[in-house]
Amino acid sequence: MAQQNVKEEIRPDELICIADDEELDITKLGELINKHKALITGRYDKLKKAYMNQYPNLYWSDKESWKPDNRLTVNFAKYLVDTFNGYFLGIPIKVQTDDSQVEDYLTMLDGYNDIEDHNAELARICSIYGKGYELYSNDEMGNVSIVYLDPAEGFMVYDNTYTQKPRYFVTYYYDSEKVMHGQVLTESESWPFTDDHGLHYLTDEFHPHNFDDIPATEFLENESRIAVFESAYSLIVGYNKALSEKLNDVDAFADAYLAILGAHVDDGMLKNMRDSRMISFDGDMSENPVDVRFLEKPSADGLEENLLNRMERLIYQVSMIANINDENFGNSSGIAMAYKLQSMSNLAKTKERKFTSGLNRRYKVVFSNPVNSMGSDDWIKLRYKYTRNLPKNLLEEMQIAQGLSGIVSQETQLSVLSIVDNPTEEIERIEEEQQDKNDAIVNQFFGNNPVYPNQGQEVGKDEQEQ
Repeated sequence: MAQQNVKEEIRPDELICIADDEELDITKLGELINKHKALITGRYDKLKKAYMNQYPNLYWSDKESWKPDNRLTVNFAKYLVDTFNGYFLGIPIKVQTDDSQVEDYLTMLDGYNDIEDHNAELARICSIYGKGYELYSNDEMGNVSIVYLDPAEGFMVYDNTYTQKPRYFVTYYYDSEKVMHGQVLTESESWPFTDDHGLHYLTDEFHPHNFDDIPATEFLENESRIAVFESAYSLIVGYNKALSEKLNDVDAFADAYLAILGAHVDDGMLKNMRDSRMISFDGDMSENPVDVRFLEKPSADGLEENLLNRMERLIYQVSMIANINDENFGNSSGIAMAYKLQSMSNLAKTKERKFTSGLNRRYKVVFSNPVNSMGSDDWIKLRYKYTRNLPKNLLEEMQIAQGLSGIVSQETQLSVLSIVDNPTEEIERIEEEQQDKNDAIVNQFFGNNPVYPNQGQEVGKDEQEQ
């Protein structure tokens, strides 16, 4: 059988668009759903399988029964996704505002929807597929519910202008009888549909969704919607193949043929040699001496090791994710560590900007729902603080902060310390503590005529003298 070549590829992502003056009738809906299904099979399924450690070499044709056929996989995709998102959102985003009313509602909304876990899962989905979605609705309790979807569960429909404005969001699923059900979300309504006895809208069930815009948001990993490990996907596939073939070579070496030249060996002798693990023949130094040896294929161990090491380095280099398990990584100085993380920091900055855009739309749409008392522009008051999840050297931070005394403001000075979440609040606490100390000093010397340990004795002595 010919050796399996590495020719795996993932279909590029593409926007699903509709003309600016075109309505989403049932025929057009069917066309867009078919286009989305093609993306699922050509792109999303392969990306998900890579993350789930289901690489192509597990499904290649079997070799002949007499050949070693090991299938090893190293799940670089999951490592790259989880490492990057641990760095990006291992410390949750802090949403801040100076408006107490907005802050109170935001606390309730985020707590109700377990938003820290939600954001982490949404960021992971974006890293796997290059994008992810959120849906908003009013639940049975009357509160705003926020759920995340991966791109295989629905799609945003954009207009075909340069602004690429969202016009619809489509989500669908199949029931146990493989009948499709779904809904189209517009700027004002929800349109349920089904393909039971042909694809059609359930017009009797159209209803408003109570938001001022499409209650869905697309979150992007980057502008090109490329997954974190996608640029290194062929290298990962090749690495798994090379590692599997290396184990095949080890098996072939262990099962090497025993060649016996110059002597006749029958089945009984073979069994005796195998059981006793000893070989003995009568022979001399004639022209045809007895020769017993294993037949070994030429070894390419050095070549294979160099290939595996190079591909491993390229996987981290091309994906721009640091290999934090490198034995030399933890021994680096502060500036050296910064250089090692520079590429991953650049990726995180790009994702931070895209994630912030998604968060702005989230709260803009959610605040438009009449179930809350937020104003239509209150989302503008929100600020997002991202903190990279890195080992902290508190002693070094303290030395830097002390060196900034008298050069920058106290707020900037405190912002250097990773243990200070909010420098403004920390300054207020410092001032309160200082005020408490001042009050204690004043009360000690001037308030309520405090009595000290020897004061009573002195007073008693004066009274006796009088």
